[in-house]
Amino acid sequence: MSTLPDTGFTEIVDLIAAARQRAVQTVNATLIDLYWQVGAIISRKIAAAEWGDGVVAQLAEHIARTQPGLRGFTRRNLFRMRQFYEAYRDDEVVSALLRQLPWTHHLIILSQSRRDEERDFYLRTAIREKWSKRELERQFKAALFERAVLSPAKVSPLVTQIHPQALNVFRDVYLVEFLALPEAHSELDLHRGLLHCLKDFLIELGRDFCFVGSEFPLQVGKRDFALDLLFFHRGLNCLVAIELKVGRFEPEYLGKLGFYLEALDRDVKKPHENPAIGVLLCASKDDEVVEYALNRSLSPALIAEYQTQLPDKKLLQAKLHEFYLQNMHEAGEDE
Repeated sequence: MSTLPDTGFTEIVDLIAAARQRAVQTVNATLIDLYWQVGAIISRKIAAAEWGDGVVAQLAEHIARTQPGLRGFTRRNLFRMRQFYEAYRDDEVVSALLRQLPWTHHLIILSQSRRDEERDFYLRTAIREKWSKRELERQFKAALFERAVLSPAKVSPLVTQIHPQALNVFRDVYLVEFLALPEAHSELDLHRGLLHCLKDFLIELGRDFCFVGSEFPLQVGKRDFALDLLFFHRGLNCLVAIELKVGRFEPEYLGKLGFYLEALDRDVKKPHENPAIGVLLCASKDDEVVEYALNRSLSPALIAEYQTQLPDKKLLQAKLHEFYLQNMHEAGEDE
């Protein structure tokens, strides 16, 4: 019996998958629109004192009675729809993005965000990174917003010159708690762990990172060198070299990293790509030492820290509160 070539099957399967994805997106967009409209009606009627909390409970009972089998319209969820509408109604730019996330993501963001800025940060980042529900919850536990505000990425001047958007790509701290490394671990342990949990590490780095190789070979003159990890970033259109250090950052590490970047740009980079960026991923660093080292660096490099445990979120929230109070105080003095 004759069969179609595999390529014929693949084309049809891809079309089916794409159509199903569009259908899911359409259903989600319709659902979000519905919740928005219901939330708007409830918000207006409560604001006008036409309805009280008891009326919303009656509405939930009425829907359950007249629409048997319909889920998601309990009293609690109806109040969530009101909260959803009131959270975003004054920001047309943000409200236009809401359809791009599932309702479960919105519930997580609304329930766990303490500030408007935090809510918008997770909304935009979840859309850009296409986080699953589990990944979104992990980023809240990891206090990503607090860390992004309090500790922006430490980069050399050349990074911002060549790649102005890099500050939105890289982080000051990367969390690798999923490796379950012991407190005393070697660079080999770290290296092997990252390769073994590459999917998780790529999620932590960001969606546009693509893995190129481990111990990537570089030949300069008659000598052979091996770069710990090599990635490519689609948005920045450049290679990203990562060197691992299980101790604290030392200024001399930048010299070796700069050497690797030069070799990548001369021998590996393609003509249409931008110059490579280097990342020194260290167990610890002194920010003042990092600032001095990067200030005169002629390489597009940054120094980041890896942590093997999730941070103390309450401590970071307290520091963030102090940060905002200080900024408000300084803004008041300037007026």
